[in-house]
Amino acid sequence: MDIKERIRRSPREEEAPVAAPPRGRKGGAAMLLLRWSLPAAALVVCAVLLLMLAGGSAARRGRLLDADPSVGVVARDDPRLVRPRDDGTSGSPEVVKDKLLGGLLVPGFDEQSCLSRYQSVLYRRISPRFPSTYLLERLREQEALQKKCGPHTELYRKAIAQLKSGQDIKVMDCNYLVWTAYSGLGNRILTIASAFLYAILTNRVLLVDGDKGTADLFCEPFPETSWLLPSDFPIKQFKNFSVVSPESYGNKLKSKVVHHSRPAFVYLHLAHDYSDYDKLFFCEDNQHYLQTIPWLILKSDNYFVPSLFLIPAYQEQLMRLFPQRDAVFHHLGRYLFHPTNAVWGMITRYYDSYLARADEKLGIQIRVFDTETGPFQHVLDQVLACTFKEHLLPEVNTQEPIVSPSKARSKVVLVTSLNSGYYEEFRNMYWEHPTANGETISFHQPSHEEHQDSDKKMHNRKAWAEIYLLSLSDVMVTSAWSTFGYVAQGLSGLKPWLLFKPENRTAPDPPCRQVLSMEPCFHAPPFYDCKAKRGTDTGKLVPHVTHCEDMSWGLKLVDQS
Repeated sequence: MDIKERIRRSPREEEAPVAAPPRGRKGGAAMLLLRWSLPAAALVVCAVLLLMLAGGSAARRGRLLDADPSVGVVARDDPRLVRPRDDGTSGSPEVVKDKLLGGLLVPGFDEQSCLSRYQSVLYRRISPRFPSTYLLERLREQEALQKKCGPHTELYRKAIAQLKSGQDIKVMDCNYLVWTAYSGLGNRILTIASAFLYAILTNRVLLVDGDKGTADLFCEPFPETSWLLPSDFPIKQFKNFSVVSPESYGNKLKSKVVHHSRPAFVYLHLAHDYSDYDKLFFCEDNQHYLQTIPWLILKSDNYFVPSLFLIPAYQEQLMRLFPQRDAVFHHLGRYLFHPTNAVWGMITRYYDSYLARADEKLGIQIRVFDTETGPFQHVLDQVLACTFKEHLLPEVNTQEPIVSPSKARSKVVLVTSLNSGYYEEFRNMYWEHPTANGETISFHQPSHEEHQDSDKKMHNRKAWAEIYLLSLSDVMVTSAWSTFGYVAQGLSGLKPWLLFKPENRTAPDPPCRQVLSMEPCFHAPPFYDCKAKRGTDTGKLVPHVTHCEDMSWGLKLVDQS
């Protein structure tokens, strides 16, 4: 019986107090009656408990959290935080439930409208990183700003009226950052997190473009308001802005018209194809100018957080927000991205059916950047070499038909890939041969879409569900360059083993390595010293911003403490 079942079946520690009987003969009769009635009452209580326990696991999880939505830390019922007794003896563990994730989340949401917000704690391991007090303070301030200035408020209507007029442009009480839906799901999640951090640093309201199924995938993160950009936003062409658009900040710098006018909005092009002028966004002088612009419209497919840490104006604030430098996306991702009920149903059904009962969950994410679909033998060889070398999977015994012991340790392997061929090869190998150490291994792959299609609703739902399922692993193997894997590792709080990108269809040696931090990689950072006005290696300026394991020119945050 696993720990979740043991906890669910344990009796309640608190019982209703029994009033002392009155003195005299009537009191004695009452006590006798009480003695006879207690066993019967106990039988009734046991029957009710058995009926309750017969319900589905998802329903049980929901009821565990319904007691009091305002309580962030409650004793018992949750296997996520299991602390052994101090004396090292066995016995009932002390179990603590923190559905508010250490204060990242706030109570008061309609729980039924977004079940994942408060139920995710029942599926995740305890996070090794705790949010700083200053981060919690700034999140509450941002929530208040989003409510004060969000869509359908009087201040929002005034800001829109000013935007439409284009006259007497000035910074108002409410300034905005509009995020444009662009690229694949992993990229979109990383860029929303980047935009949100920039909004916090610059006291802007974050509004997200609802295209590509944003509202279908993610619950609203802010209480009593919406982060979705209203459909009547007056700048209709913003979705088509690109690196060549005259509205872009880079092109305004290039044409030297920036400081001669103050437009109602500026377009920030921070995608992979951005120009050297666009990259000047990361210079402090340009940040001072952008603070005077009421509306900024952003398009990016990059996790540009590492370069924000290199802007002097933001460094002190960022250090206070994230004393542990490698937990930026871990905290922001768990705050922002809660699967909608449609996606949460897919996640919980799959988890309860295939993953919940194993002693260990290993996630393997395979992303192949090749014009052909595969499967490729060199990729299969690389994954096996990595998992064997790092003792993540046991080797198989091809010489003897060993029968695993009846109480063998079980391991479940979740495979996520566009192709089903790798999963089938793994499954067949461990079906046809016993493991050398007696472990029982099972393999599962939720989907195999063959091709990425980020414009289809169900494709995006499956991708988000699989990212989330992967993030529930105990150990993880991910693929180089993959934002899908970056998101999963960041949500999980794990440092995965990273599969190096193969060259010339040859398995690399070594096949993988464990990453320095769970932070995503910024794939296209600028290499420019803003003060010296010359090129420089931005991965060597500060100890906590270094180059990525999978992309030598990329940047990522690490924790040097």
